[in-house]
Amino acid sequence: MNKQKISFWQDFRQSLGLTLVMMVVCGLVFPLVLSGLSSLIFPHQASGSTVELDGKVVGVQNVGQEFTQDYFLWSRPSAYHYNVYQEDANGQARYLDGEEFGGLSSGSANYAASNPDLADRVSMDIEKFLKKNPTVSVDEIPTDLMTASGSGLDPHISLKSAMIQVPRIEQASGISANKIEEIIKNHTQQKMLGLFGEETVNVLLVNKDIASNMNK
Repeated sequence: MNKQKISFWQDFRQSLGLTLVMMVVCGLVFPLVLSGLSSLIFPHQASGSTVELDGKVVGVQNVGQEFTQDYFLWSRPSAYHYNVYQEDANGQARYLDGEEFGGLSSGSANYAASNPDLADRVSMDIEKFLKKNPTVSVDEIPTDLMTASGSGLDPHISLKSAMIQVPRIEQASGISANKIEEIIKNHTQQKMLGLFGEETVNVLLVNKDIASNMNK
């Protein structure tokens, strides 16, 4: 009986000791080492890939934003407006189109192709786009510019979707078309290995450079 008790307490102490050691190693030391290495090797990514303008953080590189001004590049549609909101005179948070802000969210409306609400939304967006971009015809509008991503927070649009907006941006910003195209190309991500996917443009980074050039 005594031997059994001794064996039990020995096993208990060993189990408890191993648990504590693994908690310290896996729950403290390992995360601290990884965080330290990532901060040294990838400081920009480790800090959240923030984007700054004039010393102020204006967003993060991997999360899109909603832009409505004519002198900026427009993003894809988002059911949650990329969580961009402002407060009205009564302190009520609202999206830029006036709709009430319902809190931070992601995702899409997930409408089927046969859903009339989807058709209505796309028709309204096409009408708005053509009004602001009179040099563009309906057939020239790229599909991604009228459709939302699965997350509703995609920071990229296709290169064609970016270039088709250049005339509007030139007229509204006063920046030459050549300069705008140069900015777009500077923030274009090429196909993976030159084969897979398509060229994509980071909207926030382009608009940051547009804003910088407008301030000159």
